[in-house]
Formats: sequence, C-alpha cells, structure tokens
Amino acid sequence: MVMVTIFNSLSKEEVETFGLVLLSHGIVHQAVRRENGWELRTDPSTAAEAERLIHQYQEENLPVPTVSEDIYYDYKGSTAGVWGALLLALVHVYVYIMADTYFVKSAFAASAGRILDGEWYRAATALLLHADLVHLLGNMVGIALLGSAVCSVMGWGVGWLTIVSSGIAGNVLNAVVYTAGHSSIGASTAVFGALGILSAWQVLRRTRQAGRRLKALLPLGAGLALLGFMGSSVHTDVLAHLFGFLSGITIGGLYGATVKNILDVKIQAAALMLTVIILLRAWMGAY
Repeated sequence: MVMVTIFNSLSKEEVETFGLVLLSHGIVHQAVRRENGWELRTDPSTAAEAERLIHQYQEENLPVPTVSEDIYYDYKGSTAGVWGALLLALVHVYVYIMADTYFVKSAFAASAGRILDGEWYRAATALLLHADLVHLLGNMVGIALLGSAVCSVMGWGVGWLTIVSSGIAGNVLNAVVYTAGHSSIGASTAVFGALGILSAWQVLRRTRQAGRRLKALLPLGAGLALLGFMGSSVHTDVLAHLFGFLSGITIGGLYGATVKNILDVKIQAAALMLTVIILLRAWMGAY
C-alpha cells in the first residue's frame, strides 16, 4: 500500500497521540522513525481528512502554560520602590538637621485624638517621619522591595497611589480604634499596605487560573505570616501594621477585580501627580 507523509519531525508522544486520533475515526496510518523524529503516514485517499482531524485535535487541546509556584512572581524589574526609600531618607535628614525635630513630630505625627478632631493630614505626614536611623532603614528596605513589586504590577503611578492610600487608611483606622492617647510615626503602615496589595493581587490572579483555586489563599497566608514575623516586636505599632495590611488587601482587591492590565502612561502620570498633591497638601495642613 502506498502511503503519503502528512506530518514529520514528531516526538514519540505526538505520533502516538495523533495515531489514536486517527484510529478513533477508522483511518489507517503508519508511524515511521527518522533521524529528525517520527513521520506519520496515511493512505492518499484519507490524507486530507487525517490532517483535518489532527489540526482539530490540536486546536481543542492547546497546551496549558505552566505557572510558577512562587508566592510572588511575574514582577518586572521596577525600581520605583528605591525612589520612595530615597524620599524617606531625604525627609529624615531634613527633619533631624534642618528642622525642629520636636515641633515636626508634634505637628505631623499620627495622633489618634488629633486625627479624629479633623487633622486628617497627620495620617499622611506620619508616613514620612521616623524615630531613629534603625526605624528609618527598616522601612526603607521594606518600601524599596514591596513598593517596587507593587509598581511593577500596577504601574509607577497607580502603584504609589495605592500604597500611600493604604498607609493613610491604616493610620485613620488606627486612630478610630485608639480614639485618643496614641501617636505613631513611620512608613511601616504603608509598607504593610503594599504587602496587603500584593497578597490580594496574587489571590485574585490564582483564583482566575483553572486548577489553582484551592491554592488561591496561599499568598494571603504568606502575607499574614510576614505580618506576624515583621510587625510584632515590642516597640511596634501592631494595630497600625494590621490596618495597613487590611487596607492594602481591600484596595488591591478592588483594583485587581476591576483592572486586568497595567493602565497607560497618562493615567500613571495622573495617579502619581495625585499622590504628590495628597502628600504636599498634607504637609501644608498644619500651617
């Protein structure tokens, strides 16, 4: 019987699979091994139908892309968090060298009673103040790493807007709980806000992937573990960290549920400008 080749350079798995497709439709075929792989042959009278059936099978059984099992992945090489860390350093140097440290902390710290009395700006200004060099360096590392990760998945403008918003929201919620007699400073509320944003983004991403829904809550669990590991020392404002994290989850979840791709550069620029305006307006709040 004369046979014609319909496919060549196939792997053993491919030739076996295609052979089963043809057999299921009663088409006689022949597999021949060559130096560059396997050939699949059929009778000339059934060649066209055999090709059609195999192409149809391929279209209906596209390979599922493998996905990394890492908790945080697909973050492009953004360095936006480094710029945020440098801003924290510049503010710290200015406050301790050029300004009245006592006045600045008194006027701009996140005082629960003052915030509830209407001095909303304190929820934002407190994010840029730090007690000492150790406090500053810890938050610089956190914002450099997590800030860069958030901006890599949301964009450099929207990323910073969500981070700052989660930090402000965390400080406000903290003030609501304490009502009075509590004051705090530091970017850690925003750092944990960024952690919450990333956790929510990963949960939503995994939920959309077939076969991975049972693992969707792993990033949230990892985020809570980091919250406990990084934010529970003796001198840490645990509630501020928790509220920052929860605010980040809420903001990141809302963003991830409504926006599927990174927004264009005009929106990024507008979001960054709005972030700058919020911070500048906050610093002007005491005057």
